[in-house]
Amino acid sequence: MYNIFLSITIFIFGIVIGSFLNVLIYRIPKGESIVYPASKCQICQTPLKWWHNIPIISWIILGGSCYFCKSQISIQYPIIEFLTGVIAVVLYFKLGLVWYLPIVFLVFALLLALVMIDFKYLAVPDSLNLLALTLAVVNPHFIESISYALMSAGGLALLRYYISYFLKKEAMGEGDIIVAGTMGALLGFPLFFYALFLSAILAIVPSLIAKDRIVPFVPFLAIATFIVYIFDNQFIHLANWIMYG
Repeated sequence: MYNIFLSITIFIFGIVIGSFLNVLIYRIPKGESIVYPASKCQICQTPLKWWHNIPIISWIILGGSCYFCKSQISIQYPIIEFLTGVIAVVLYFKLGLVWYLPIVFLVFALLLALVMIDFKYLAVPDSLNLLALTLAVVNPHFIESISYALMSAGGLALLRYYISYFLKKEAMGEGDIIVAGTMGALLGFPLFFYALFLSAILAIVPSLIAKDRIVPFVPFLAIATFIVYIFDNQFIHLANWIMYG
């Protein structure tokens, strides 16, 4: 019963953070303040009431439309809130009630925001990216995490320069390199390399479908990082089985 109550509490905390993520996703690419003014309808510009901002529930009660002008509210809002709640609960079951649980959760929440912004705008805001990297090194293995972050970001930067030189075009964005640092801080070695390999596999089909269009890579890096972080032992066992039988 205690675990169920705690899981529900953590989920509620997660969807509240998810509601704020929606603010970041909408305002930061537009260069707007994330604090002021208060939330308003994007179509009629009418300020929202407090009960219009209850995560997930408000969207359901309002039928996915603005209370004032009846314009459609993107389903992205409840989806982001729900996913953030799920991320919080999954991390709780993975780590337990340790002091750095909220920090790890915030890192993955920021990565989720970066995923959505990269999908929509093909841009990765440095403010969110650097904040995620900074928080990622705050854990019991602080010194090691900094070392892994520097090696991961530095290694990917060198790889980017080499590939870009031979292809005569940019192989990846600078934002990807900062995300790689976050990955290294969270995962360490060799898990970082497993996540990098998994992200490349996840990106193959979308890249083939997109053909000449630009495919954002941050979403695949973030998804792979979360998967490897949660199933770290399974990836280590799989790698050992592949290498040693």
